[in-house]
Amino acid sequence: MKKYICRSTLALALAMAIGSCNKNLESINNDPNHITSSSMDYNLLFTGAQVYTSGTDYEAWRNSLIYCSVMIQHLSSLQSYWNGDKYTYSAGYNSAYWDREYPNAVTDIQEVINNFKDDATKANAYNIARIMRVIIFQRMTDLYGDIPYSEAGQGYSTGNGYPKYDEQKDIYADMLNELQEAATTLDASASNTLGSADLIYAGDVAKWKKLAYSQMLRLAMRMTKVDPSTAQTWVQTAVAGGLFTSNDDNAIIKHDAVTTDASNGNGEILVYQDPNASRVSKTFVDMLKNDADPRLIYFTTVCTDPSIAFGSSGFDYGDTTWAKQLGMPNGYDQNGSTTDISTASNYPGSINGYAVVNRYTFAREDAPTFILTHAENQLLLAEAAQRGWISGNAADYYTAGVTAAMNQLTQTGAGTGVSADKITAYLAAHPYDAANGYEMINTQYWIATFMDEYEAWSNWRRSGYPVLTPVVYYGNVTNGTIPRRFTYPTSEATINATNYNEAVSRYTDGDKMTSRMWWDAAQ
Repeated sequence: MKKYICRSTLALALAMAIGSCNKNLESINNDPNHITSSSMDYNLLFTGAQVYTSGTDYEAWRNSLIYCSVMIQHLSSLQSYWNGDKYTYSAGYNSAYWDREYPNAVTDIQEVINNFKDDATKANAYNIARIMRVIIFQRMTDLYGDIPYSEAGQGYSTGNGYPKYDEQKDIYADMLNELQEAATTLDASASNTLGSADLIYAGDVAKWKKLAYSQMLRLAMRMTKVDPSTAQTWVQTAVAGGLFTSNDDNAIIKHDAVTTDASNGNGEILVYQDPNASRVSKTFVDMLKNDADPRLIYFTTVCTDPSIAFGSSGFDYGDTTWAKQLGMPNGYDQNGSTTDISTASNYPGSINGYAVVNRYTFAREDAPTFILTHAENQLLLAEAAQRGWISGNAADYYTAGVTAAMNQLTQTGAGTGVSADKITAYLAAHPYDAANGYEMINTQYWIATFMDEYEAWSNWRRSGYPVLTPVVYYGNVTNGTIPRRFTYPTSEATINATNYNEAVSRYTDGDKMTSRMWWDAAQ
């Protein structure tokens, strides 16, 4: 819409200038079709911010799949442009999320906040927007580190087109305070002015309050390595405030089966735009198989010809038979050398023998996007209990987290999902062991966040679990280590040079994928 308005305004101005050079310049500059603040639908902007946050094909392809999914070894790829599999560098792919979200989700949510802030009739909408803004920026800072935050998205309202880069520790402190203030100010008795414009909860204040505290728990646990004392305080605040109580509270954005921004970004890439570029990683499949994890067949499927795109004749949903599921190892190619996939120990004779993402559940254009879940909450609470930060038994939280993760598969369209008997049998075979508690908890978190690749990568960097064997491949830019962050857009070095250079100077190794952000301190 914004691009259309800009093009229309420019075309109109040019036409008027060419047609009548003598006309008053003021009449040219007064565009009768210009959308003003009074005529803007800010509820629509709120919807837009949620759609972009859920992931469109542009950044989902580049950041979520090409980089995160393969770095974290949920998926693997033989394609050279899937840089994350072998830790090679693409400046454009690194910056894709930034390039997409700042002019869209960030700008939209900031405009909503600016408009709702002083309108008493929209107090709940204002505070919901504040929570949504935290969700947007939490992911942005977790991917890049120090970023424009306090001055971001204000080019239109304040004229500041060169925002400073706030330090991540300050961003986290402000986001936690924002969640606390917004959650405590939400009023269930006040009017709901968002309604269907809110794709997650339709303006339900009680659910947004739970989401605020659940988001608070996520942020607090992200700080365990760098500031455990503050992390503990905020964990306790989140628990006292009230977290999700079941999968019914899960923050989910539903999508349409269309090839537009209304679709699930990951799903569109996996079955429509790039269906043959990836397979499920051997690391992931082997772990599920070795533990007899009943979720395997909901994550994977083996297709006769995965290259046939959705909507084309011969498109195949595949075979989910347990014994046929085979993961493809990371770090291979099809170049005919020692790293050719045909040399892999488990090569089935054709790459089509390797599993792809299940096309009934996650690899669909209309698959739901999970923003934050009850399962994640419970697993993080298990770790908090293991650390002695909260009351309750870590084993009980762990059991609740695994159970919720298995049950939430029904929300992907997996029919009845995993049966209660199978969940019970799995937990009986893998009871919580406090001696290996941190590894068990965070390995389950890694499984539960399959296809939420940003969150899976972030929690892996924080926790170090599961233990992954890095790929060593020629041309990698990380010295054979799994990347720790995305780099800034190269344009920032010239367009916003002063602020960019100051931010880069705070990293020991500069603006590199190996540089660690504040909460990812080396231990």
